[in-house]
Amino acid sequence: MKKTLHLILALILFKSAISFAQTQPVITKWLQNNTTTGTYYTSGNSTAISNGFLVNCQQVRYSATNVYINATGIPAYAVGPFSGDGNPNNAGNQNAIYKFPITPTPNTGTPTSTSGGNIGVFINGVSLFDYRDGVSWKNSTGAFAGGPLGGAGDGVWNRDAIKYEKLGFDCSKGHPAGTNYHHHQNPSAFKNDLTLVSTICNLYDADGLYTINTSQHSPLIGFAYDGYPIYGAYGYANVDGTGGIVRMKSSYQLRNITTRTTNSSGATVTAGPVVNATYPLGCFKEDYEYISHTSDPSYLDEHNGRFCVTPDYPLGTYCYFATVDSNHNSAYPYVVGPTYYGVFANRKVTTVTETTTTYLANDSFALNNLDITIFPNPATDLIVVQMGSLVLRNYSIDLIDINGKVVLSNKINQGQTLSYLDVQTIHSGVYFVRISDGVNSKATKVIIE
Repeated sequence: MKKTLHLILALILFKSAISFAQTQPVITKWLQNNTTTGTYYTSGNSTAISNGFLVNCQQVRYSATNVYINATGIPAYAVGPFSGDGNPNNAGNQNAIYKFPITPTPNTGTPTSTSGGNIGVFINGVSLFDYRDGVSWKNSTGAFAGGPLGGAGDGVWNRDAIKYEKLGFDCSKGHPAGTNYHHHQNPSAFKNDLTLVSTICNLYDADGLYTINTSQHSPLIGFAYDGYPIYGAYGYANVDGTGGIVRMKSSYQLRNITTRTTNSSGATVTAGPVVNATYPLGCFKEDYEYISHTSDPSYLDEHNGRFCVTPDYPLGTYCYFATVDSNHNSAYPYVVGPTYYGVFANRKVTTVTETTTTYLANDSFALNNLDITIFPNPATDLIVVQMGSLVLRNYSIDLIDINGKVVLSNKINQGQTLSYLDVQTIHSGVYFVRISDGVNSKATKVIIE
């Protein structure tokens, strides 16, 4: 009898642990992988090379109060090259453990400013940085200083990385600091923006963490260092989850200034360069000012977030959004900032010092629910398979002839968005592109000419 009671109690506790894990997105949303390794491009070579590092996150553990994520910091999409602005580095294994709170805490005191280095982690284990590139204006020399330039600027007029490091971003809008590959902005490919500001995707695959879908609430793509979730560019119009899907808008706008002698509050500061063609508005974080839009809930607060209902938090949560403009180009402050909403902590730790339970991902997302685009059709030399939104599991891509024979194969791994089938040597005719997760499959007819 006693053994039976112990067994029942253990079963109840086990089921409670499973239920607890399933209700906590900070536990369940990380992309886990222990088989697929990453790839990178070298300058001028559109064939990706294996780097031998596992992609995404390798382990997720949780206690009653915290979740621990082991990650390499390597994404499933190919990275590089970064030579456009002279960056000699490449992405390397960060071998990181991140500790996030199950329940983040609002900061009721003075907000903490974001800083250089990690300010968050995307669900594929890749680092999030804020707007800066570590360089600021030095008034005494009339030039930039700090960061890769050496020396130290005044720290008053801080340079915007999205503008000044654009040539060094890869197609996925990322680059490494040392070996720490990271994004300062929305992690979707440049080529998927409505107006192109970089043509690097012309040679390298237009891949990224997710694809913006204007008709769907964007997926949860990461967590900030205060513990609150980060979503993509689109959300519900109203904070209660009603009103349809709209673009989440930054409440920061460029100031109406011609000289850089005051900050956004009007206080006199050490001068930066005058506003001109060489240093236009938008070069510096201090070129922006916050304008409250209380009548329109799709405008975000001063931290670039809001409290609202999301698909993952039906009861509501505070969350950040990766803001873009109407052309889907990145919009300041880009993701989180310039201050955190919640209580900040350095989430990178070296050990796990409490008893934890390992979370084993068991995604049951239906294949038919995926937004899949296959183009061009008819095709002559290349077929592109692109997944909308966020890919949560690995898929095989097969090209099948009318006799049922597989003539080409490729794949899309979790945390990627697209795959290519080179059909230049395939005979003309009717074929089918089959997408399968190993259990379910979906086929689309294509014509090769």
